[in-house]
Formats: sequence, structure tokens, C-alpha cells
Amino acid sequence: MILTVTPNPSLDRTYEVPGLRRGAVLRAAGDRVEPGGKGVNVSRAVAAAGVRTAAVLPLGGPEGALLARLLGEQGIEAVGVPLAGSTRVNVTLVEPDGTLTKVNAAGPELTAPEAGALLEAVRSRSAGADWIACCGSLPRGVTPAWYAELVARAHRAGTRIALDTSGAALLAALAARPEVVKPNAEELAGAVGRPLATVGDAVKAAEELRARGAATVLASLGADGQILVSEAGTYWGHARVAAVRSNVGAGDASLAGFLAEGGNGPAALAAAVAHGAAAVGLPGSAMPVPADLDLAAVVTTADVPLDRPLGDALTGPLP
Repeated sequence: MILTVTPNPSLDRTYEVPGLRRGAVLRAAGDRVEPGGKGVNVSRAVAAAGVRTAAVLPLGGPEGALLARLLGEQGIEAVGVPLAGSTRVNVTLVEPDGTLTKVNAAGPELTAPEAGALLEAVRSRSAGADWIACCGSLPRGVTPAWYAELVARAHRAGTRIALDTSGAALLAALAARPEVVKPNAEELAGAVGRPLATVGDAVKAAEELRARGAATVLASLGADGQILVSEAGTYWGHARVAAVRSNVGAGDASLAGFLAEGGNGPAALAAAVAHGAAAVGLPGSAMPVPADLDLAAVVTTADVPLDRPLGDALTGPLP
């Protein structure tokens, strides 16, 4: 069983528009509403793979009630912590060429008792969990040390942690020694404080995160594949994608595939790559089902192409 934790979940509304023009009235060709947030997406992909999962998350207002209902319809138990505020709503505009424009709401501010109740909900629901996947940004009112405290508590209970966050929250949690961290290329660059120009640079950055406490680093490099760096070795995986429809949630799908396949070694990396490649071919933040996966198209190797340049967006100055 994989338990997910999403401190700042959302309802994700996606509109397919013919083009994005400032000041114009846009008529959507299609629209959808889905449960959102990185940990929520992991639960959705895990459930689609036939693995049992539950999602711990704060819920408030009618938006929170709808989010819980949508999760239940997908076979996911929502372990909700009541909030005084309302669950946020994010909006994505998708153009025909695949260009995405996202408007992410800040979300409600959690009080100290609400943040503590979220930790307690994780503790009470973690019995029997093979993994706890802690994912996404922290809401307002919650300090960067919150994830570190969650990792420490999980370890005291004998549960493994996979962490997908960034910035100060990631750096603070490394000292608690999570079993897996899953940054994307930009987050990896931010964690080490320098731009990454090649796959080799990404490998060195992942090794630095391991030196700071992470046992395993699974890093998504976008079109340049994924790397897995652990005590057992370093591997690179990639798959060709015919067309990108939406990259929203692709990293979350990758983490779900990795954990569902055991969370260790080349086979888990191949599952991560297959899930991520399938997700980018789906609309909005839809998560892949087994029929969407093409493991035959995935290549994993210990012969990592260290000199392979990363995308231009990763070689410039850090924001």
C-alpha cells in the first residue's frame, strides 16, 4: 500500500483553447476538472496501476468536498484533515500545439493546529504502508521543517519515505535521510545552487543530494530522460514520445510507477520512464492506466551519457 501526503492539494480545471490572446474572450473546445496536487496525482496513478493507495490531505469548503468525492470515484481513500479555509482551484489553458498556460492559486493558510493534525493523520493511517510519498509545495503557514519532521516520524514507525518537493523544504528534509527524493532538473539545479548543462552535471548534483542524506535520487530531466542514482549504481532511462499533449503531472506519474515497481533498481526506473512518457501523451493532468504504458519503448542503461546536453532552459542563470 502506498500512502500519499499532499499538504497543498487542488482542484485542477483544464480548458482546451484554440489560442491564447490577451484581452480576448476564449471559447474552450473542451474542459475537465480533476483532483490535483502532486501527491494526489501519485495516488491516482498508483490506483490506476491496481495498487492500493490512500491520500492524506487538508480539505476545506465545497472545493475540498468535491476533491474528496472525485478521489473516491477513482477508488482512492481520501484521509481529509478539515480546514477553516477552502481548497485551492488551479486553472490550465492548453493550446492545440501543446503549449500550457497555468494559473496556480496560493491555497489556504494552515494554522499550527491544522498542520499538526495533518502530521497526526499521516501517523494514524501509515500502518501497513510500504511507502509514504510526500509531495508538493508546503501551504502558507507551514515551515520548511514540516517535511523533515514527517520523515523523522515515519522512520520511527519503520516506514519508507519518497519525497518530491523543492527549495528550502527539500534541503531541510535531506538531513532526515529520506529513502528517495524525486526532483526535476530545475529543482535539482536549485538544490545545488548552480545551472546544469549536461546529464553528467545532473548526476553530480544527484550525488551531492545523496551526500546530504538522500539514499536514492530519481531525477526527471524532461525530454532528456531520467536518472537514478543510489548506492547500487547510476542508471539512465529514456523513451521516445510521439507527441506531447500535456506535461502536467508527468513527474508524479513517474514517481508512482517507480514506487509501484518497488522503488529500487533499473526495473523501477523503467516503470518510472514508461509512466512519465505515457502521461505526457494524455490531456490535462490525466494519469496513465496500464494500457497506456509501452515498456518496450523504454531503454535503461548503466552506460549513462554524461556529455549529453540538457535542454537550453536548464543551462542559463538560475531564477
